[in-house]
Amino acid sequence: MSRVAKSSITIPTSVEVVITGNLMSVKGRLGQLNMIIHPCVAIVNTNSKLSFNIITIKKKEQKKAWAQAGTARANTANLIQGVTEGWKKKLTLIGVGYRAKVIGKILDLTLGFSHPINYKFPEGIIVETPSQTEIIIKGMDKQKVGQVASEIRSYRPPEPYKGKGVRYIDEQVIHKEIKKK
Repeated sequence: MSRVAKSSITIPTSVEVVITGNLMSVKGRLGQLNMIIHPCVAIVNTNSKLSFNIITIKKKEQKKAWAQAGTARANTANLIQGVTEGWKKKLTLIGVGYRAKVIGKILDLTLGFSHPINYKFPEGIIVETPSQTEIIIKGMDKQKVGQVASEIRSYRPPEPYKGKGVRYIDEQVIHKEIKKK
């Protein structure tokens, strides 16, 4: 059994956490994020430390309740990091003629198709292109940042023979041997 929920979270001085009923609100220098807490999880704020516990329930449901408490703890840690530092994903384009540029709230991608791809990124996400083959995605919400990166990567995932496509900066593509006659 995982013991993620057993460890407490220290709240930084610049972060304000408010728990009302089953809604948690985390406010920091970058903005505010909200999260709904599962009804079987109890969160206690004492001396700027959040501790997670389960509300007493039947013995056979305790394992699932501790899993929900661990999930709530991990999501709370992600919210606190999101409002203090933010989240960032980097993508790189590998291939002849592959380019990316940001025009307003639209990412213009040229990925070897007969037409350019215009991806409109959602509210709360910042996309930068320091060079034509690099894309940096930033935001407060970890889930949104990962989802946007995944959607951009899905337009041309790296292929296994030459490695061409859109990939995460730290992703390693295993190359296959070239097909022989």
